Amino acid sequence: MTVTATSTPPPTAPKVSGGKGGRTRLSFPVILLIIAGGLLALSAVRAITGAQDITSAGQISAALAMAVPIGMAGLGGLWAERAGVVNIGLEGMMILGTFFGAWAGWQTDPWIGVLAGVLGGMAGGLLHAIATVTFGVDHIISGIAINILAVGFTTYFAKLWFNTEEASAKGGSPKQSPPSEDIGTVTVPGVSDWLGDIEKHHWFFVSDLAGVLRGLMTNLSLLTIVAVALFVLTFLVLWKTSFGLRLRSCGENPIAAESLGVNVYKYKYIAVIVSGGMAGLGGAFLALVTSNIYNEGQTGGRGYIGLAAMIFGNWRPGGLAMGAGLFGFADALQLRNGGQSVHALLLLLVVVLAGIALWKLYRKSYLTAAISGVLSLGVLVWYLGTDTVPNEFVTATPYVVTLLVLSLSAQRLRMPKADGMRYRKGQGK
Repeated sequence: MTVTATSTPPPTAPKVSGGKGGRTRLSFPVILLIIAGGLLALSAVRAITGAQDITSAGQISAALAMAVPIGMAGLGGLWAERAGVVNIGLEGMMILGTFFGAWAGWQTDPWIGVLAGVLGGMAGGLLHAIATVTFGVDHIISGIAINILAVGFTTYFAKLWFNTEEASAKGGSPKQSPPSEDIGTVTVPGVSDWLGDIEKHHWFFVSDLAGVLRGLMTNLSLLTIVAVALFVLTFLVLWKTSFGLRLRSCGENPIAAESLGVNVYKYKYIAVIVSGGMAGLGGAFLALVTSNIYNEGQTGGRGYIGLAAMIFGNWRPGGLAMGAGLFGFADALQLRNGGQSVHALLLLLVVVLAGIALWKLYRKSYLTAAISGVLSLGVLVWYLGTDTVPNEFVTATPYVVTLLVLSLSAQRLRMPKADGMRYRKGQGK
């Protein structure tokens, strides 16, 4: 069967992304102002509605735990797409990470489980690279195939490996692994208790800030620290080294890159294998930190949400981290039975939609302004007419947030120019 793919455009100047034509790059002070503005808005919602859990340390701690696997999947997507390979298979690579991480973790040491999860994800990345880079298979088709294969592989071997006499005696079953040991956590001594005292007073903004900081400093998993370090390392490698410049040039114009002596195949392979490893690490986090066991279907679409976070972040680590934090916050609401919290956030949604309506009206985009205004009015009626939201809606909150964020941020994004395009070796000679 012949796979149809888009051809790479003719060579032009070897330009890399991050400049004109895309969304304005946010500086660190601007990012801090955005975070402060978001916290101020949440503080106002908490004060008006009385939903104290919105900015509590428990909510923030849970949000951080949910953000890490999403962020790792998104970081994997960033590596692959910066080299010009679309990686829809992140979900499957995460599944491989959960399986191999749990399998090695309960038998040996949780850190060995982390390594096994990374290697499992890298194996999925290697398969995706072989299909897309070497054989030119359509990237979407290859990614979906990997997702299907990962589900089938883990389902079969879970029945084979987790249902033995030894595994069953320790709590294993055809759909879950025996539990592994904890990786370990750290808490900033003294500071956590002091922030807890401030949080209990429920002062406007001050207590909310204390709750956020306490959530980031209490029972922090060591693997979370590793994940944060990987975000920093990714930025330094891809944007501050010649290796990163060559890799990004493969995602912008591989023909021009090859004409300058870049081994495009090699850089694409490296990027996609690293992408799989990042996703595998996110899966291992779910199996070894979030729940200490492998459960069938425990990724819950987080690979796709990671892709959404990457798009929201405009293919950059800082924006991706913000997107992962947002989706992790929404994901944590359902875990904490946040019917009241989600209901309170409807008020914030009313303000956001109303602001969009006014902005679009100012820009003379009357149809979009009208739609935003009607939605804002509808959400306001919903908020005023109810005291909470159904549990079914709470469960769907992460996916609703994903759709809303993508719909609001998709207008000024700037993806790598050759992302998803077919490239054959020798075109630049």
